[in-house]
Amino acid sequence: MTNNPPVTVLGLGAMGRALARTLLAAGHPTTVWNRTPGKDDELVAAGAVRAATVADAVAAHRIVLACLLTNDTVDEVLTGVPLDGRILVNLTNGTPAQARALATAYGPDRYLDGGIMAVPPTIGGPHAFVLYSGSAPAYDEARPALETFGEARYLGADPGLAALHDIALLSGMYGMVGGVLHALALVRAAGVSATGFAPLLTRWLTAMAGGVGRYAAQLDAGEYGRDVVSNLGMQAAAWDNLTDTARAEGVDPRLLAPLGDLMRRRAADHPDEDLTGIVELLKETA
Repeated sequence: MTNNPPVTVLGLGAMGRALARTLLAAGHPTTVWNRTPGKDDELVAAGAVRAATVADAVAAHRIVLACLLTNDTVDEVLTGVPLDGRILVNLTNGTPAQARALATAYGPDRYLDGGIMAVPPTIGGPHAFVLYSGSAPAYDEARPALETFGEARYLGADPGLAALHDIALLSGMYGMVGGVLHALALVRAAGVSATGFAPLLTRWLTAMAGGVGRYAAQLDAGEYGRDVVSNLGMQAAAWDNLTDTARAEGVDPRLLAPLGDLMRRRAADHPDEDLTGIVELLKETA
């Protein structure tokens, strides 16, 4: 017997399996369902209950966790399935608008949207955190189960907030990865070991990440000239060195080129600002 709330997990891709394994390890009775059979054998061996249909899975427990390919898949899978008395926790990646639409469709008083800021191997570890938004009572009830995945952070009643934060965080990650891939391609093209270069790149990016708080303060205040370390005019003037070097080494600079164009446009009238002034151009072109 256990006092841990039981949970149903819909979707057993790599992330869904990691979530189910973590629930089982923490002592939560867990029922699992996947549209394609064969992905639940390990979980069943560990104590999970296999549901034959999605309706059976939803009926099994009050807390229903969906981790599927897209939000369209969530809608497709749950269409016609009674969800009365169930808390739906949707951990499928999507947009804020999709989250709000699903909350309206399935009941704002029992819908939670989530953004998983982790990869499957790190679920349940110290670096994993998951963002939630939607029904506060639903969050409070499901929280003991949700906290097994990592730090659980509730952002507010608007169901779209978790997706907004998720997409923003992923945008920052992909921007960083784009720069990392360009940097590694550049040194490799020159015959330098990418593995040998990686510690220097990590050190540099870690140091530069310290500027995020300063950028945020400039943006919130709308003061792009506050606490400027390297002004935009200087950076825009030197930008061609990055793209020219890339081309000279046979590397396409397309991952960097858009930022350079924006820098030059903004620097033409605001050379003493920081890079943050570029956001004004993003507003214009959105």
